[in-house]
Formats: sequence, structure tokens, C-alpha cells
Amino acid sequence: MVKNLWNHEHSSKLPHGVEELVYRSNLLGSDRSICNWGGGNTSMKTVEKDFRGREIEVMWVKGSGSDLATMKAKNFTGLKLEDIRPLIERDEMSDEEMVAYLAHCMIDSRHPRASIETLLHAFLPFNHVDHTHPDAIISICCADNGKEIAKEIYRDRFVWVPYIRPGFTLSKMIAEGVRNNPNAELVLMEKHGLVTWGESSQESYEKTLAVINEAEEYIQHKINEETIFGGQKYISLQENDRLNILANVMPIIRGAVSTDKKMILSYDDKDDVLQFVNSRNAKELSQVGAACPDHLVHTKRTPLYIDWNPQLDNIETLENRILEGITQFKLEYSEYFKRNKNESDQIFEAAPRVILIPGIGMVNTGKTLAMAKVSGELYHRAIAVMKGATTLGNFVSLSENESYNVEYWPLELYKLTLAPPELEFSRKVAFITGGAGGIGSSTARRLVSEGAHVIIADLNVEGAQKLANEINEAFGEGRAHALKMDVTSETLVKTAFERSALTYGGVDIIVNNAGLATSSPFDETSLNEWSLNINVLGTGYFLVAREAFKQMKKQGMGGNMVFVGSKNSLYAGKNVTAYSSAKALETHLARCIAAEGGEYGIRVNSVLPDAVLQGSAIWDSSWREERAASYGIKPDELEEYYRKRTTLQVNIFPEDIAESIAFFASSKSEKTTGCMITVDGGVPAAFTR
Repeated sequence: MVKNLWNHEHSSKLPHGVEELVYRSNLLGSDRSICNWGGGNTSMKTVEKDFRGREIEVMWVKGSGSDLATMKAKNFTGLKLEDIRPLIERDEMSDEEMVAYLAHCMIDSRHPRASIETLLHAFLPFNHVDHTHPDAIISICCADNGKEIAKEIYRDRFVWVPYIRPGFTLSKMIAEGVRNNPNAELVLMEKHGLVTWGESSQESYEKTLAVINEAEEYIQHKINEETIFGGQKYISLQENDRLNILANVMPIIRGAVSTDKKMILSYDDKDDVLQFVNSRNAKELSQVGAACPDHLVHTKRTPLYIDWNPQLDNIETLENRILEGITQFKLEYSEYFKRNKNESDQIFEAAPRVILIPGIGMVNTGKTLAMAKVSGELYHRAIAVMKGATTLGNFVSLSENESYNVEYWPLELYKLTLAPPELEFSRKVAFITGGAGGIGSSTARRLVSEGAHVIIADLNVEGAQKLANEINEAFGEGRAHALKMDVTSETLVKTAFERSALTYGGVDIIVNNAGLATSSPFDETSLNEWSLNINVLGTGYFLVAREAFKQMKKQGMGGNMVFVGSKNSLYAGKNVTAYSSAKALETHLARCIAAEGGEYGIRVNSVLPDAVLQGSAIWDSSWREERAASYGIKPDELEEYYRKRTTLQVNIFPEDIAESIAFFASSKSEKTTGCMITVDGGVPAAFTR
């Protein structure tokens, strides 16, 4: 049952007008069992003053491309009702004509384009109208006996509208249906959703909830969890086993779905997903079609179901069936496109957005983690609808051609054009060691600013999490993920890459940056000091690069590694034998990996900084005093000393190193590997040769 979240104290303080509509819309959108992500629309009718001070009737309606849960007043469009109402006298109106006409009705050209279903709201004679996609209602609307079920629940209080794509004709059918039924309190749109109304914002909201709960109560009374979806055929694997398998197969999935454009992955093993994928009818039922037109753009018409027995088949069988399944899905999607395409249509990515695996759960794909999760969230809604529809009767969906016409509908595709253009590192995942430090944090911010998702790995997990929180606040939830990792521990490094696979599906860019430094005269260098430098700067870089190499090979999409070396990788500094030797090891290790990685499209390059003091844990340690002592100066004189010894007379900052890392990781250097860039202001002793 959906809960009434209306807060009288809060709502009473809202100014009359659009803010009331914002509040109601946010409440409806906050419950995804009521309204899909990005779907549904709300409206209210008010009296406003136009630019000449005249009072006019205005309808405020959700603007295209926004989401009810998060939209603000700026996301609504104001339209002059006097100009819209006469349209109902027309017999027909094309989508293109409707959009052009409504643009002339806007009270402010800066408002977003009005919702596709604007006329639905305008033609109904009510001050407040809500169109939603509640699971319980769509269960009825997607049951083959839905109209009969609706009569049992609502008697003569509903209007049933046969499926037709949103637009002028549907809006007129709804208006006429309501006008012809004086008892009408709601409209049920076959295979689509619900329309309700009220004379106040609160009345409209509460009517929506009441109608949904009537349907919910009816369905829940009939559900038998033991026999739903034909009963359970498979048993879910234990959580650890599920995660271990997913960590292995998600990079394989990511590579297979990314042949057109790279995709970010998410996984979902919530109870409702496992109940569905483990059921006897899941394979057949999942292929019937989408539960709602709003789902199609994000989930495609059908998911990919992997026919795998978790109790009998091994992981190699699963990997093979995933690859075979994705290949077959792409082929079938291409054929679907050819059968239904219009002359100017261009095919989208043919890969699946939803992948169902018995015993394990669901994997989702998208251009960002947020969009992958949207696909997953919408399939949760589909499962709920199929659960309700099959309880009431048989689940039915749109025809193939109508599904295609929704998926490639110009008015729906317009929403996609509202998304910002893709950037250099869009759809890519960067894994940064020492990510909480000066160079690491600057690199994370730099890559994310151009579209990357980042794993911030550091022993200082509090610092890594703080940075991740900052990035997610600025760029959106899920863009950064913090991990605690010790690069010297083979187990922890492997675990970190498993987490990377589970978080985003794999990795594209490795920034090997974790570091430390010590200083001692050679004859005073202890074995412990030597081992510490070699373990962190040599073995640590080796372990991270090796696990990344394995994952990149598994994905089959190439990759980039950038090693953060040092001026000392080339220059044999005084009193830093252990550090300099380890840094030299790093750059040669990078060249060795580059030599082997070429055939897999894996590039490996090194950036060699010098004296990056800002934000550095190394320079906040005894290293500062040790280096100052070796030069015979005071610690607070180091910055000026380093500046003066450069040919350019400059200091080096973390942002300077991040810029070079970004260059090596980008398409600008796509034909460069095994290379080094010095970013040291020009220290002649360290010139490459």
C-alpha cells in the first residue's frame, strides 16, 4: 500500500501557485511504485498576469525531460489555456503540429518544452490533474482481462481508454470519456497508466493514492507468493558466491555490450529480482514485452535472459552463455530495427540494458552508473507489474511495431537531446591509487570533470571517502567510489579490483600513484628502508598494474595505465638510493607492460613530477626535513629552492600533474605508449635522453 506523505504544516506555508504543484509532484515522484523515473506528469490551472498586466488563465504542466521526484518550479511550463482549449474541436493533429502549436502558447519562451501529454491535462476541466504509472494500476492495464478487473474494483467510477500512443488523439479520447461518464473519478489507460484529478493539489494527490490503494488491496488479496511466476525453479546462490561470480563476469559483460559505445554496469540482487529470475516462467514472461511505454527507452523492449542453472552449471558455462546471449541479442535487435524502421531512423546501441541471471540477479547497462541504475529501477517496476498482471490474468504488452514506434518516437527521443554532450572520459572508469593525496585528488577531480567515473583507492579511506562525497555532491551520485587499499597486499589489491568490477563493471584507466619517500645516505640505508620503498613503489605498482591488466584483457576494450614516477626515475639523487631505485623500477615496469599490452590495446605511460609539495602526505612527513637537510637549507625554504633550480623558475602543483595524466589517459595520446613526460619545471639533470 502506498503511504500518504502529505504534510499539512509544510503545505500550508507554500505560496499559492506553482510551488504547490512542485510539492505534489515531488511527493508522487518520490515513490517509484507510483511514478517511473522521468515519467508521469502533473498540472495545475491558475490565473496569472501577462506581460501587459492582463489576467489570463494559465496551465502549468511538467516540462519535457524532467523527473517528478526532483523537479523544481523552473521545470514547469506555463501555457495560455485560451489558446489551447479550442484544439479539442479538431478531428486530428500530428505530433509535430501539436509541438509547434504549443510553443506559441507558452507564456515565457524560456520555459522548457511542454510534456508530450500536455493536451491530456488541458482538455480535462479540473484545476489539478495527475498522470502516473503505478505498479498496481499498470498490473490491471497489462492484464488480458484488465477491463473486467477494473469493473470489479471501481464499478462505474472509471473510464477505460484502449492503448494509443500519447498525443492529440489520446488526449481527446480521455476528455470525451470523462465527459460521457458523470461518475468518472479516474481514467485507466490500457498498457500505460492512470489519470486522476482534484479541485486542490491535496485533493488530487490523495485521490491518486486512494485509487492506487484500491487496486493494491485487490491484487494483494489474490497473490500467492508460493506460485507466483509459476513458482521457483532455481535457488539463489549465497550472497558471497553471487558477488564472486559477478566480479568475474561483469567485465566480460561490459566488454561484450560495449562494442558500439562503452557502457557502465550496475548489478541488483534484491529479493523481488531474485524471485523473478529464479522462477519457472521468467524466461518466457520476460520476453513478452515492456510493461509500460515509458520503460522502453531505458530497458528496451525485452531483457536478455541467461539460461543458466546455478545449481548445476559452472562459471565457465555462464561466461559462454553470456557472450553467446549478448551476441544473439544484438543480432535480434538489429533485425527488429530493420523490420520496423522508418526512413530517417538511426539505430541505438543494440546491446541489452537489462540482463537476468538465475541464482544471481540482474545486471544493468547505461552510459553512466546513474542511467544503468535507472534501467534497473524500471525493471523492478516491470517485475511488480508482471507479478500483479499474472495474478489477475495473463500479462500482455504492446505489439512489436508499437513498441518500436515508442522507442524511436521523435517526441520521446527529444528528451535524450536534453542531456549534455559526452565528454572525453564519458563512459570510462578510472582507478586511482593514492587517490586521497594531492596528486590523486587533483587527478580524480580532473577526470570526473570530463565525464569519468572514479575509484578512489587509498590507505586513508576517510580522506578517500571525503573526496568521493565532494565529487558526488558536485557531479551526481555514483560518480566516485572510495576504497581502502594497501598496494603492498596482493589480497587487498585483488579485492579492490573485484569491487571496481561490482561498482562500475570494470576499469579503463589506471593511475598508479600511491607513494612514499625516505631519505638516507647510502651506507645508512637499512634493509627495512630499502624494502619499504621497493614494496610500495615497485611491488605495489606491479600488483595494481597486473590486476588491472587482467581486467582490461577480460573486457577486451583496451585500456590506459599512467604511472606517476618522479624526476628521480631518471636522476640519481643524493641520499635517496632506495627511493630513486624504486622510482626507476616503476618507469621500466611501465615500459615492460607497454611492450606486452600493445596487442590488447593497453597503453602504459609515465608522468615524472618533481617537488609537488601541496596536499602531499609525503611532504608533510619527515621527508621534508630530510630533503632540506640534504640541501643544507631550512624546511620552509624548500618551495623557493625547488623553484629556483628549474629552468622555467616555477613551482609544480598537483593540478599540473593531473593535466599530464589526463593527456596520457585521453584520445589525444591514443598512439603513444611506453613514453615518459617530465613535469618538473625543467631540471636539466633529469632531462630525458
